[in-house]
Amino acid sequence: MNKPAPKPRPVPRPTENTRFFWDAARRGRLALQYDPDAGRYQFWPRAISTATGRRNLEWREASGRGMVYSYTVTHVPTAGFEDRTPYIVGLIELDEKVRIIGNIVGVAPGDVAIGMRVRVVFETLSDDIDYFAFEPDSG
Repeated sequence: MNKPAPKPRPVPRPTENTRFFWDAARRGRLALQYDPDAGRYQFWPRAISTATGRRNLEWREASGRGMVYSYTVTHVPTAGFEDRTPYIVGLIELDEKVRIIGNIVGVAPGDVAIGMRVRVVFETLSDDIDYFAFEPDSG
């Protein structure tokens, strides 16, 4: 019996609050919102600061580097990931002291470790969207 073809990956739809993030990703850059009053970054993009409730957020380019804070290995895929199992979903603590959830690629599930250094990489999903993931950072 033939395996059904995998479903296409879901493609994010930029909003007013996320457009800058996705435009930066298209250029191979990881952009984060920064609250200058709190001196903190935040992720996911939103209209107001999670620290102060103010609307004075700035966009800043992040290093894209960090460490694996936690992770899970997924064996039962969500739609669009059927051909990728098993895959790793990690909680990454960026050097900017903000945590971001993303896939960890380029490493076998048995070789990923909490504390492992990673860097952002991007995968083209459509003409308009490049999606972020993280891979081991040897530098």
